[in-house]
Amino acid sequence: MTFPQEVVEQIARHMNGDHADDNVLIVRGLGGVPSASAARMSGMDAEGMDFDATVNGIVVPVRIPFSQRLTERRQVRGEAVRMYQQACLELGIQPQH
Repeated sequence: MTFPQEVVEQIARHMNGDHADDNVLIVRGLGGVPSASAARMSGMDAEGMDFDATVNGIVVPVRIPFSQRLTERRQVRGEAVRMYQQACLELGIQPQH
């Protein structure tokens, strides 16, 4: 499945606007970029989410795969929550939501 561009943009606006701190934790915990100081969701498809992570002032692309191939938009929220919670577990911190 390919998500329409406007759907990806809506999800990115939400993730970057309401969950900017969560993005950083996801990139640090699951993306192999533990020194990221910022992260913005830059894209998404049925297989995973893309982020632009800032490391020492340099923006690097990071891809975080979903646990399964998504077939519906409503699945994105569950995967984003799962990624956040898994990232917190990997980082040894308590999830805040």
